[in-house]
Amino acid sequence: MEIVPTRAGYDRWAEFYDEEDNPLVLLEERHIGPLAGAVTGLAVADVGCGTGRHALQWAAAGARVTAVDFSEAMLQRARAKPGAGAINFVRHDLAKKLPLASAVFDRVFCCLVLDHIAGLDRFFLELRRLCRPKGRVIISVMHPAMSLKGVQARFIEPASGRRISPASHAHQMSDYLMAAVRAGLVLEHVGEYAADATLAARSPRAGKYLGWPMLLLLKLVPGG
Repeated sequence: MEIVPTRAGYDRWAEFYDEEDNPLVLLEERHIGPLAGAVTGLAVADVGCGTGRHALQWAAAGARVTAVDFSEAMLQRARAKPGAGAINFVRHDLAKKLPLASAVFDRVFCCLVLDHIAGLDRFFLELRRLCRPKGRVIISVMHPAMSLKGVQARFIEPASGRRISPASHAHQMSDYLMAAVRAGLVLEHVGEYAADATLAARSPRAGKYLGWPMLLLLKLVPGG
């Protein structure tokens, strides 16, 4: 497997990201809705928005969405989709302070991004900074247990047939939880979700992970 810089990897992935069989995305989309709740009328930040799969849904539901990503190719795909005109898209390196105002968002989402972030403490502090005192920070990430099977974010490039992996970091469950606590965020929900037969019926790639934790979901609230 060829490991490439994270941004370069997602720039190469963008062209076919939405069409690929991705069981982790399907599992996340099944479970994140109840955590997000109704977003109509809310200010929402989507940090690491990719091709806009969530941002577009939240905007269509009546949220005021600001969506940030560091991959220009991913953002180009997002901006080309119906409804994208309602979203404020921002290109920015997620390893640096986010160019967004403090305490203005009712929901701060970070979906399937954290395994690409080296400095978790700084990043969680940024997520908390964006969130209103009564807002929520909602995070999804590949479950650390997947690393025991040698799995990390990866794709097969159609043009070359090569297996490509955007650089990632082998964080443990405790790394995520303690970074949240150190940032002054209170854990409201911690969920671990495994592949099941329903997922495998939709995604052939999920069959090899039946019963294995694939997804970690966190819902966090700013502490007093």
